Amino acid sequence: MDAWEIIKMISGSKKRTPTVSYVKGDTSRMKFPGCVKVFKCEEFAIIFGDLDDVEKFRRMNEELIDDILVEIRARNSALPLADLSKYNARIEPGAIIRDMVQIGDGAVIMMGAVINVGAVIGERTMVDMNAVIGGRAIIGRNCHIGAGAVVAGVIEPPSAKPVVIEDNVMIGANAVILEGVRIGKNSVVAAGAVVIDDVPENTVVAGVPAKILKKVDEKTMEKTRMVDELRDMGDEG
Repeated sequence: MDAWEIIKMISGSKKRTPTVSYVKGDTSRMKFPGCVKVFKCEEFAIIFGDLDDVEKFRRMNEELIDDILVEIRARNSALPLADLSKYNARIEPGAIIRDMVQIGDGAVIMMGAVINVGAVIGERTMVDMNAVIGGRAIIGRNCHIGAGAVVAGVIEPPSAKPVVIEDNVMIGANAVILEGVRIGKNSVVAAGAVVIDDVPENTVVAGVPAKILKKVDEKTMEKTRMVDELRDMGDEG
């Protein structure tokens, strides 16, 4: 996605504060705003809605409410989280994926991974635990983004080029890929490396800042081999 397109979408969106509210009282007599979702019995209700609507509900029913607990899930959020049902991928609990993210078939998103708006994750790519994929980053097919790695986002400044990681790339744990960098296909970025320049195809880099160590050879390929079984979603795929 174009950075200005995302900026316009965020700036023009209605900012929302989504909440879940637990209400105790005479719910049979309570009035609920039409814009909230309510699940209730005679003396208890659970309300899903924006904070402004919940406050409106509270004012409308003050005398009927015995107790209320309001849990705020976000504050003045410009974009919702993605609808995970649209992806044919394995997405583990605790992953945070913003709307307008593309995830290819058979990809794996592990616990704690964060993927920001406009990012693209290729088919059968794994984003490991606590990795951060910044806005507009483009990651190819059959890649592995190691635990704790950071792929820089470039929504701001809008003139910056997004990170591009081509197919069959292994990014080691806690590596950092800075904005505008392109990692060529079949390459390996060592754990903890900070990549500030483009990496050619079939190349191993390491260090801070990352430097070329060697070309990918059979030994490197064996050490960084992807495991197809981890991407197998079984009959549901």
